[in-house]
Amino acid sequence: MTQDKTLSTRVVPAEWEPQDAIVVAWPHRDTDWVDTLDEAEECYKKIAAAIVSEMRLIVVAPSVEDVKPQLGGIDHSDRIIYQQIETNDTWARDFGPISVIDHGERVMLDFKFDAWGMKFAACHDNLICRKLWHNGIFDARLENCQDFVLEGGSIESDGHGTLLTTSKCLLSPNRNAWLSKDEIEKVLSSRLGAKKVLWVESGELEGDDTDAHIDTLARLAPDNTILYVKCDDRRDPQHHSLARMEEELRAMTNAQGEPFNLVALPCPTAIHDEQGNRLPATYANFLITGSQVLVPTYGQPAADAQALAAIQSVFSSHRVVGIDCNALIKQHGSLHCVTMQIPKNFLKI
Repeated sequence: MTQDKTLSTRVVPAEWEPQDAIVVAWPHRDTDWVDTLDEAEECYKKIAAAIVSEMRLIVVAPSVEDVKPQLGGIDHSDRIIYQQIETNDTWARDFGPISVIDHGERVMLDFKFDAWGMKFAACHDNLICRKLWHNGIFDARLENCQDFVLEGGSIESDGHGTLLTTSKCLLSPNRNAWLSKDEIEKVLSSRLGAKKVLWVESGELEGDDTDAHIDTLARLAPDNTILYVKCDDRRDPQHHSLARMEEELRAMTNAQGEPFNLVALPCPTAIHDEQGNRLPATYANFLITGSQVLVPTYGQPAADAQALAAIQSVFSSHRVVGIDCNALIKQHGSLHCVTMQIPKNFLKI
């Protein structure tokens, strides 16, 4: 972990701070969802309905006319803002805009998205952030950060200068290999206002193709809390790595030097694809939306209930809502991965 002694004027609002909207990119037949499209769209509809119950939803799709009939019947569908933009895939957390506040100025950062280290095509997704901005829906300045690869799912902010991330992701050779760890920290400081960068060295889920995004493993929460994945089954191949991660988290302090309160989340029972490969199911991939916390569930009553109760204990003033995300995990992601929050006063319309 590194403490930056420089005085930064920027801050990334914590996810539990007030929001204007959530961005999603709708699945379609030209994505990897093609074989399970109906199932994926049903899951997206449930997520959309939960979001628009309290705030605006920005839906990105190559053909918004194909999406409108699916969402027109849900309550508060008038809160949906449709944006017709080409997409490769639907992981809005990673190609969506990262928002910062700099001396009261609202700034949307357009980092380069290379599909998790050039694993997949990203020619359309890397353009979504600036296209959204050029469409005039945001009351914020756009800052071109295309010289640096960064996905939203790889960082967590407490809104007070603490940034939590993983070495496996940010130091991977197919992202910013020309930069040293110290140089990457300087970028995180200058562009995101990080006063202290906490590097998680251990912990990775089987089947994860993001190189250990932090939002699959450990999440910053109010009252200096970290919700993290804990595996009690010593026979599980993930057990030892996650146990080492827990030890690391216990030794960490925030930018103000305060230790964290740790709250464990269970591991779902292993879920496999048709070829027998394990999928990276995790309860850490929840989304905070105003007065709600939307939590992925996996049809496992005991583990689902334990995860919902743990999250409710941290977000006592929020309504915790479970949404079955078995459809999403088939493409190696979950609820947080398909969404990106827009902070308060960033939306123009």
